[in-house]
Amino acid sequence: MYDTIIIGAGPAGLTSALYLGRANKKVLVLESKSYGGQIINASRIENYPGISRITGFDFATTLYEQVKNLGVEIKYETVLKVEENKKVTTNRGEYEAITIILAPGTQNRKLGFEEEEKLLGKGVSYCATCDGNFYRGKVVAVVGGGNTAFEDALYLSDLASHVYVIHRREEFRGEEKKLEELHQKENIQFFLNTKVVAIHGEEKLTSITLEKEEETIKLPLDGLFVAIGQDPQNEIFKNVVDLNEKGYIQTTKEVLTKTKGIYAVGDAREKDLRQLTTAVGDGSLAATYALQEISGFVK
Repeated sequence: MYDTIIIGAGPAGLTSALYLGRANKKVLVLESKSYGGQIINASRIENYPGISRITGFDFATTLYEQVKNLGVEIKYETVLKVEENKKVTTNRGEYEAITIILAPGTQNRKLGFEEEEKLLGKGVSYCATCDGNFYRGKVVAVVGGGNTAFEDALYLSDLASHVYVIHRREEFRGEEKKLEELHQKENIQFFLNTKVVAIHGEEKLTSITLEKEEETIKLPLDGLFVAIGQDPQNEIFKNVVDLNEKGYIQTTKEVLTKTKGIYAVGDAREKDLRQLTTAVGDGSLAATYALQEISGFVK
């Protein structure tokens, strides 16, 4: 029996584990892929208080090592079911706890083309820092208008010969400072008010088709990086939580779900801002309330 089972080893889940580990609680972190969540792919973090600049990998790894050094147990297993009695079933076993913290994060949103799936890893990617090195001296495009798209384009501009930034609107969602950096790069070209309407290639990506107002453009490419946001994957928790119309977990201000003793943190929960700072804030809140639950202070 664990004091707390944490599902997800991103910044929110690991922060909860850090707080609970420091309180000498018996904690299990379950993660289906790798630690760090989405932030591990960020080429640089410059808006975290007290840290001028750090890579996402370094931030996530430092946090992971902090948690491991406290003796927190981390297992790489896929969660299949969470029950109201705090029983968690994975692809490898069953575990029980007094409290559960849901921190599953989100998954990359896709453009929705059949060829996108077929050419994944063969020219189509969702992670510039993971795959950018394969495109040195080549022509690539980034689809999106937020900070992730900006960061991907900046990172790729130092590797690729030419980078297209494709956005379906005229205005961007990303930070003005990063947009200014993009405009200063000579090898970055913008396609605004433009949609990707087709992806082409058999064994590897060869081109994409764009639609800009009344014009159709066929753009030869070596690599396509999709950065159009994330979607929640919370369906397996719907028996113990309420989901909003977009699939995010609804919580109280104490990050408590509809089920006593089950909390939800990070990008998977309903919130106005999804940033590294809000993820670690959620994680510390959930750990604090879980500690009260474990100690019997919560009615």
